[in-house]
Amino acid sequence: MSYKSDIEIAQSVEMKHISEIAKTAGIKDEYLEFYGNHKAKVDLRILKDSDKKDGKLVLVTAITPTPAGEGKTTTTIGLADGLKKIGKNVMVALREPSLGPVFGVKGGAAGGGYAQVVPMEDINLHFTGDFHAIGAANNLLAAMLDNHIYQGNTLNIDPKRITWKRCVDMNDRQLRHVIDGIGAKVNGVPREDGYDITVASEIMAVLCLAADITDLKKRISNIIVGYTYDDKPVTAGDLKAEGAMTALLKDALKPNLVQTLEATPALVHGGPFANIAHGCNSVLATKLAMKLGDYAITEAGFGADLGAEKFLDIKCRLAGLKPSAVVIVATIRALKMHGGLAKTELGTENLEALKNGIPNLLRHVSNIKNVYKLPSVVAVNRFPTDTDAEVELIISECKKLGVNVVLSNVWAEGGNGGIELAEEVVRLCEQENNFEFSYTDDVSIKEKIEAVVTKIYGGDGVNFTANAEAQIKQLEDLGFSKCPVCIAKTQYSFSDDMTKLGAPEGFKVTVRNLKISAGAGFIVVLTGDIMTMPGLPKVPAAEKIDVDENGVISGLF
Repeated sequence: MSYKSDIEIAQSVEMKHISEIAKTAGIKDEYLEFYGNHKAKVDLRILKDSDKKDGKLVLVTAITPTPAGEGKTTTTIGLADGLKKIGKNVMVALREPSLGPVFGVKGGAAGGGYAQVVPMEDINLHFTGDFHAIGAANNLLAAMLDNHIYQGNTLNIDPKRITWKRCVDMNDRQLRHVIDGIGAKVNGVPREDGYDITVASEIMAVLCLAADITDLKKRISNIIVGYTYDDKPVTAGDLKAEGAMTALLKDALKPNLVQTLEATPALVHGGPFANIAHGCNSVLATKLAMKLGDYAITEAGFGADLGAEKFLDIKCRLAGLKPSAVVIVATIRALKMHGGLAKTELGTENLEALKNGIPNLLRHVSNIKNVYKLPSVVAVNRFPTDTDAEVELIISECKKLGVNVVLSNVWAEGGNGGIELAEEVVRLCEQENNFEFSYTDDVSIKEKIEAVVTKIYGGDGVNFTANAEAQIKQLEDLGFSKCPVCIAKTQYSFSDDMTKLGAPEGFKVTVRNLKISAGAGFIVVLTGDIMTMPGLPKVPAAEKIDVDENGVISGLF
């Protein structure tokens, strides 16, 4: 049986004008800035002008990802459409896709099947230009930093201790390590440099955590770009860069309004990676979704050990948010991979591999329930290749173990396939919860890292390299010990070794590097061999993307 591709489904649906979607969401025209007929930015004044009580916040997360896919975004959108079907006032808040993965591995990130946000081509490509603005602000700071050194270096900056990198929103391994400023003296001061992908830039994190434009400027001013010869931090404020950078970001700060295939209002804004950043859409979009809807459905990147941990321990902590319920998405295909099955064999029924993969799901469920004390439900996101026997096994095994579970069929049926999940989420939102963080502000940097590794990952502890030990001491001396930690590690395992699937035990995580994101307000902790600039695969998704003579795009899955 052949199925329509995501882009074919998206292009077959007639979208409503964005002003109609805004009306559904209760947004007056005075708060809208139109970007064509199907996209608009929402003026932040609406947050102050509205006196509506905030809605319930629901987080959608997932098991540890595999190349087989989990469908977090698809489930988030389908759940929202399901809530709308049962008469609820609902808003979706999602991250914007990065061009790197769009042209690299995934080929698109706006949901899938009949649970998508549209216009999916725009959302997956340039959208409203937010990421370009973030890249420009990032690179303006880099240019001003190097220019300061070239023009006499009155701040006494050590070129060998610059921590700020340039960025580009593309997977480009060639740019990980570069030497620039070479040639004639007028070309600058020669030094080692490097690029991050835009979504790993601290500017992205700052934009996504900012409360308003004043807070954004203050956070940018606090960004540390390097150190002086006598060990003092140098900030963007020292370089007098914050005003110009904020000017570049003033429009990017406003959330973007689009729609699902079923015309449910959706905010798509910001997009930090969850393996190397905090992995959540903007605080402003989340707060706007809660202000406009009785239910705000959002997601966090990768598995619950990364995206959900950072959503709960960083975003909720820094923004004062309290979620009402958590949905943990699992697919039979991914669980079979965690159970030892090769990717090439996932299309065939294998109950033994499925059963062997369930411990991965159970650890995530336990974390949400026992560490964060939040009510949750497992959504089994059904794929067309899943057999009835496999679906029956996962449902029965979960119920046997006391795990709350619902079958979700939103990929094939849209909102109708998410009604049962929607009803369960409404029920969970009415329960009392005693939300807690996995660590408190007042413990040491080491203790925070150890708490996440032992409580969330299930590891035995942490190995700190000599370099990491020195960096921890420096961060404590600079007064950053109260900041939350943002642990960068592989998304494919609870451990820092991507080959350890399932629910590994008896492992330690190696911390090799720490960096303060003083503007974002957290400490980035680099583990294993994680990189902040991905590379393209042997056959990039870009090879399959095309556009015809009428401007119609194909190949965005």
